[in-house]
This record gives sequence, structure tokens and C-alpha cells, in this order.
Amino acid sequence: MKLNVKNIRYLGPDDWRVLTATEMGSRNHELVPTALISQIASLRSGNGVHKCISNLAKIGLIAKVKNAKYDGYRLTYGGLDYLALHTHTKASTVYSVGNQIGVGKESDIYVCASETGRQLVLKIHRLGRISFRTVKANRDYLRNRSSASWMYMSRLAALKEFEFMKALRMEGFPVPEPIGQNRHTVIMSLVDAFPMRQISNVGDSASLYAELLSLIVRLAQYGLIHGDFNEFNVLVEEKTDTETHEVTLVPTIIDFPQMVSIDHANAEYYFDRDVACIKRFFSRRFGFTSDEPGPFFKDSIKTIVKRLDVEVEASGFSKRMAKELDAYMKEHGVDGDAGELEGGEDEDESGSDHVSDAESRHSEPTSDTPNGSPPAVEDAKPATALTSSMTILDIRDNDPLPSLSEIKPTPVPTISTKAAKAKAGWAI
Repeated sequence: MKLNVKNIRYLGPDDWRVLTATEMGSRNHELVPTALISQIASLRSGNGVHKCISNLAKIGLIAKVKNAKYDGYRLTYGGLDYLALHTHTKASTVYSVGNQIGVGKESDIYVCASETGRQLVLKIHRLGRISFRTVKANRDYLRNRSSASWMYMSRLAALKEFEFMKALRMEGFPVPEPIGQNRHTVIMSLVDAFPMRQISNVGDSASLYAELLSLIVRLAQYGLIHGDFNEFNVLVEEKTDTETHEVTLVPTIIDFPQMVSIDHANAEYYFDRDVACIKRFFSRRFGFTSDEPGPFFKDSIKTIVKRLDVEVEASGFSKRMAKELDAYMKEHGVDGDAGELEGGEDEDESGSDHVSDAESRHSEPTSDTPNGSPPAVEDAKPATALTSSMTILDIRDNDPLPSLSEIKPTPVPTISTKAAKAKAGWAI
């Protein structure tokens, strides 16, 4: 579903209480009874609850279930979106939401802005989008959470991405700056960059290739494996030095819900798959093939700098959460896009579903070179030493985001809230 925030301004305090009550009741009810919603909301007026329920149902934030055995409602993804945005607004993290800039298999990407006008990225995790297509075949692996498991998994994915992004950012990895997280949403900085899949040519593909492989190795030395390290999840930013006018390509890594620890049972498989994705893309797109084998998983973990995987689990994303999310990824086949890139360059060009995380975001480059890297990485230039010959020659889809100054503000309604609700048919 698409995010529609036009009705959020018309919700009153009682509406938010009823919507929150429905969310709380969804934790152990597939269909939250109306009586339970009234009890949790604790509104003074008995008829007020039913009026709020009617308002919320009309705009699709809650919904009835056909052929239900009792009177009740379930929380929709739209309702969860509103609750998350309401929390971000109260925390002064998000002030306005703009256009959608990416749609993926299990997430939606929007550009948003803070109160100061800073452009940010809103990522909404929607796990279950693919699984709903075959809901009869794979109902849901969490039997005791059959009612809200999709939303629960989306929460875990958002929490995991936020926690790993914070840890990687603190260690100097080129990732977007994490701003905030609530429920199934993550707010991060905007990078003025292009997804690598949109770049047709670079001047020195060998240096960019070596830099990306060094990032894979460095992640392993910090106890992590990306799990979906490919052209869809690598942004390339072109920076020009004001004094020397030298052009530098700075990669940024995005999309972390599928990231695993080096202690994972399939850690070596995911590591080799990340390496193979980069090698295959550079061979097909840039015609570059390295003479050196590797890097290899066993060689990369010989030098462990820090165990970020342990730190993240201790800071909020627990082992139980990791096991639940990993089981979901394994059962429903959403542990990365790499397995779908076997079809060749034609399939690569038409992969519109993968554009979800190919948004523009901002982060600082890293100049660290991993110790104990394989030969192909050891001989490479440092991350900030890319030459001016690496200027991007062609961008396949150059559609820059509009400036905030170009966007006309929505006029403030001249009628009262009560009259607006009556005009929209909300009055009962």
C-alpha cells in the first residue's frame, strides 16, 4: 500500500487513543473486539469510541474482517504508518513527508523533511508484501503471532537496520546517518548519490571494484556480513575537490535487515555471495574481471577488529529477535536480491522491484583499509585516493529530487475541523 498522509491532520486526540488501543489489542488478538478497544482507549463518552472507530475505518487505518465470529477490527499497515509518523512528529524528527522515491519488495522509500528544512529519507518496512501472494502456501511461521506477525517482522527489520546503521556509522563505515526509528519505520539522512546499477561507466573500475571488496572484508573483520551487497544497495556519490578539482567516487552502503553475524550457520555462503555479486556486476557492466581470486571468508576473519554483531545484540536487538527475523527471511525467501540476478543484464535493467533502497542519502566516506585483506584488495588505492579519471560518464536515470524551495506549501484549511469532518462525511 502507498502512504497517504493527507488525513493525519484531521485526527483528534480521541482518534489517536482508539488507534493506539487497536494496536495494543493486536498483540494477542487477530481481530480486536470492539469492547476491548473501548476498554483500552478509556474514553469518557461511550459513543465517542464508536464514532472514532467509524472515522478510522473510513480512511483505512483499521478494518473489519469478513465472516468474523464477533464484532471487532484489525490494525492495517496504514494505521501503523500513521502511528509511527505521529510519534516521529511529536519527537520533532519529521515535519513533512514528500514524494515516494523508491518501491521495493518489502519496503517503501519516501523523502521527508525535518522542522529545520533538512531533507531526510523515510524507509517503511512492509515485510509480508511478497508472502501475501502465497498466503495459502506459507501462512506464517510464527503460529502464536498469526494475527500481527507481518507487522511484528517489519518492526524487527526496522529495529535491526537502525541498530546496525548506528554501530557501523560510529565505526566510520560509509552508511547513511541514522536519525530515528519507530515501529516499522527508519529515518535516515539523504545522500546525493546514484545507485550503482544506474551507472553505465567509470574511468577506473578497478579501483572502485577493489574498494567495494575491501568494504566486504572490513565488515567481516567487524563481525558482520551484509548478505545483500550488490549494485542495488551500493550508492556512488561523485565529489569534486574545490581546490584541486579532482573527482572522487565515494560509495555508500544501504539496506541492512538481512545482515548476519560471522557466527551465522550460513555466514560463508552469504560472504561468498556478496563477493560474487560485485564480481558479476563489474564483469557485465564495466567489462572488468580481476586476475586475483577471492577474497575468501576464512582469510577475512583471521583478523577481527571488533565484534559489532555482539554489541548490537546487547544494545537492543536481542538474539531472540535475530532468530525470529532470520527464520522469517529463510522461510519466505527475502534474504536478499542477489539470488534473483542470475538472469543476466536484461533482467538487471528491468528489476524495478529492487529500486526500493536505491534512494539518495548522505554519509561521510571512510579512508580505512582493512588489515589482512586478500591480494586483490591489498594492492588497491585507499578509499579517498580515487583519481579524477573516475568521473561518472553516464547516468542511466538522472532524475534529481526537487528542492524544498520549489515545493509549494499546502494551503491551511479555512474551515474548522468539525466542519471539515462533516464535509468529508465523517460525522455520524
